[in-house]
Amino acid sequence: MRIADRWESYKLLDASGGEKLERWGKTTLIRPDPQIIWNTEKDERLWNGADARYLRSSAGGGSWEMRKAVPKSWEIEYGDLRFKIGPTGFKHTGLFPEQAVNWDYMSEKIKSAGREVSVLNLFAYTGGATLACAAAGAKVCHVDAAKGMVDWARENAALSGLSARPIRWIVDDCVKFLKREIRRGNKYDGIIMDPPSYGRGPGGEVWKLEDNIYELLEICVEALSDEPLFFLLNSYTAGLSAGVMEYLVGETIGKKFSGCVWSSEIGLRVEKSGGVLPCGSTAVFEGR
Repeated sequence: MRIADRWESYKLLDASGGEKLERWGKTTLIRPDPQIIWNTEKDERLWNGADARYLRSSAGGGSWEMRKAVPKSWEIEYGDLRFKIGPTGFKHTGLFPEQAVNWDYMSEKIKSAGREVSVLNLFAYTGGATLACAAAGAKVCHVDAAKGMVDWARENAALSGLSARPIRWIVDDCVKFLKREIRRGNKYDGIIMDPPSYGRGPGGEVWKLEDNIYELLEICVEALSDEPLFFLLNSYTAGLSAGVMEYLVGETIGKKFSGCVWSSEIGLRVEKSGGVLPCGSTAVFEGR
């Protein structure tokens, strides 16, 4: 497992009873996590002192219980990157800190490439990977179907001093955009994707990761340059293991291009116990 342990402004303080206690800058939050099936003793001082807690509803969804005055948004940093953080209606904060291990990997690949690098970030959310690649010197195309997420990503770029970098901001269905790019003949040296487990397209099309991911990877083959630097697939879907993802990438990207394919779980260190909380999986094609 690769562990995102270079954070200073984010810490996973404790994890127990289906919840995680996190410090985001100066704000402490409690959020549910289905992976946390253990019931270790909770330090009351830490847990009772949290600023807010997300409570799930039996009817679905949930809401935040604000125990103290929590700002609508605030900032944290990772190295030279800065991000706007804020509690959303879906328990999220606008950032997945475990993804920092992938940001570091891609940054090093881009910096050591010795050539101009173009990257396509699909299902790009608030732009953590986009900013990491842009800061490393790549041209980036950032695509997400939600305008609010693309706007948030642009805010993060401004906070990080990257507004002038060559980043294309695209609000569109990722699969449709990808197919158009192929028809236009546009190629990328790196592709990143973090597709949802389930969703619906603008025309009511049903997206289910297990049913659609193989076809999507086959399409991605056509969008990669002749000598791709990397292809990176993230997933938080419980039924899609790192090994399965590695096999998928190997049978699609790895079949056409020279390089190696590997996978791993990614996770965060729990400060109290020293253990690691798994936070999804990544499969990578790494060009030679």
